[in-house]
Amino acid sequence: MQGGRLKAYRPISPDLRRAALEAGLRAYERGDYFEAHELLEPAWMGTSVQSERALYQGLIKVAAGYVHAVRGNPIGFARNLRGARGYLETSLQLDPEIAAEAGIDIPNLLAGIEARLTAVAAIAIVADELAAGRRPLIELLPAAPPVR
Repeated sequence: MQGGRLKAYRPISPDLRRAALEAGLRAYERGDYFEAHELLEPAWMGTSVQSERALYQGLIKVAAGYVHAVRGNPIGFARNLRGARGYLETSLQLDPEIAAEAGIDIPNLLAGIEARLTAVAAIAIVADELAAGRRPLIELLPAAPPVR
């Protein structure tokens, strides 16, 4: 919700929401993350049930995160995964059966998100060290021949 109202609510039937979910997940499995994001939007916009909306928004954020990952943007990747985590946790808290009925194992998905956020944080630490000009890992011995 944004400003106390449902954002972009355009009701569609449960069958159409299920079809949008399945199409979005197939695109995600193919590695077509932008398409997955687009295909999942009608499901998200098509329901007023908050637990279902949060599930779809979380999946959309995961797909959007991978769009950023493919483009080499670790900040966008991490930001979207953190957003996905929040939506998925909300969905799980509001109604754990919504995800189960959709065939989504939210606890497993959340564990995967945490693992990827940890990996991105580790990469960021290395990048920061390189950018800060810290000492390199390879140090020549005093008797080493000069490097040309």
